[in-house]
Amino acid sequence: MGVTSVRLQSEIENPLEELSKKLDRSKSYLINQAIKEFLFRKSLEEQRWVETLEAIDSVKSGKLIEEKEVNDWLESWDTENELKPPSL
Repeated sequence: MGVTSVRLQSEIENPLEELSKKLDRSKSYLINQAIKEFLFRKSLEEQRWVETLEAIDSVKSGKLIEEKEVNDWLESWDTENELKPPSL
């Protein structure tokens, strides 16, 4: 495990200290959890961006699914005759 020194502003340090006491967890634990969550969210943002670019390329190349097909599929959800997702 690596060691990194971080200078926290007082508006972060004070609430962090209080939360640490309240949860009976170390400040290091809380900071690690916050960084994990931040990195996870950034990873999701990156994946969404990649998927958005892929979708734009798909539209530009004319690979589209008709709105009616999508709506029919959505309306079939939770019914006895649920349709398979439309595909290209």
